[in-house]
Amino acid sequence: MKKENSSFVKKLAQAGLLAALCYIGFAFFRIDIPVGPEKTAFHFGNVFCALAALLVGGVLGGLSGAVGMTIADLTSGYVTSAPKTFFLKLCIGLIVGLVAHKIFGLSKAHSKKYILGATVCASAAGMVFNIFADPIVGYFYKTYILGVPQDISTALAKIASLTTSVNAVIAIICASLFYIA
Repeated sequence: MKKENSSFVKKLAQAGLLAALCYIGFAFFRIDIPVGPEKTAFHFGNVFCALAALLVGGVLGGLSGAVGMTIADLTSGYVTSAPKTFFLKLCIGLIVGLVAHKIFGLSKAHSKKYILGATVCASAAGMVFNIFADPIVGYFYKTYILGVPQDISTALAKIASLTTSVNAVIAIICASLFYIA
């Protein structure tokens, strides 16, 4: 029992460090793109969100991404996006963790080629979810919670599709390479 507690504490500490990396990946490594009264960004936050799920599992990894990137939203001018960010990043982590650890059984015992394939597939699953969910959730969130007119919410969703797709490609490549390293 004592070994299980120390293992959980170790994973919890890793999750905290990964949340900090998620924060740094968004807060400091981003390019803001102003879009009327709103803004979107190219950033590295999703890289560490996917990496967290690969390293510590879906639940803790998802919480790492959700907490780290929500705090980044709250401290860097994206306050209105914070609730949406928490939900989406938690889902990314859960999906990446499920695919990596439950479907592929990711472990260091596998060959590097298998690990690379599993990490790319798992990261891609989470990022494909985000490519579709971010604009859709963003549209409904902006329209029905924030009261943004529908035509503006539609335009913002289209722009979010582009930035989310670029961020996804970067996240898949970098998270897989960082995991292997």
